[in-house]
Amino acid sequence: MKITFYGHSTFLVDTGSHKIIFDPFITPNPAAAGIDASKIKVDFVLLSHAHFDHVIDVELLMEHNPEATIIANAEIAGYYQTKGVKNTHGMNSGGKFNFPFGEVRMTQAVHSSTFPDGTSGGHPNGFIITTPEKKFYYSGDTALFADMKLLGELYAPEVAFLCIGDNYTMGPTEGAIAAQYLGLTKAIGMHFDTMPSIAIDHTQAKALFDGKGVALHLPTLGETFDI
Repeated sequence: MKITFYGHSTFLVDTGSHKIIFDPFITPNPAAAGIDASKIKVDFVLLSHAHFDHVIDVELLMEHNPEATIIANAEIAGYYQTKGVKNTHGMNSGGKFNFPFGEVRMTQAVHSSTFPDGTSGGHPNGFIITTPEKKFYYSGDTALFADMKLLGELYAPEVAFLCIGDNYTMGPTEGAIAAQYLGLTKAIGMHFDTMPSIAIDHTQAKALFDGKGVALHLPTLGETFDI
């Protein structure tokens, strides 16, 4: 399974048969100036919550991928329906649904969620994705919460995308504990270094995860890697 990192919390997952993008925030990110979001081909757009830095490129992507499907909570799905998006699938915390690429289970996240225009984005979420190739957890923006232990016990993800930038979400210390709660041996960091308020010390972050027996990968923008 190929993963391409487009900065911040934006990952394109290529299963071989489908392309899935998470929380598209590319065009306003100065570090991603060389990436043309309109050229990215996707089949599904998964949105964890409604903040600017997670949804700003949704309409651009849907304009250039009109047959793609947005998967998000009911409020976010409904919002994009009013914007004329053809295909949306609303869910909510605790629910699951089988899509052509595999199962999506929606989890809780401890955060907030409001669109840039002030519209409520409902409750923030994370996702556990089960495909024939891999089972992984995408935390969305969240604080550490004890029920991550339960997610690990029930669903046993093989790898997780975890926010570790601190300030707005959990930082490396809490992220390492989250990885331990989830029973991981490897994790991928996200929501770090995009702006000064979420800059992290890479060496220190990796050491914190190493201390929990977890290998932390901090991707570089534009990098493609396997999970």
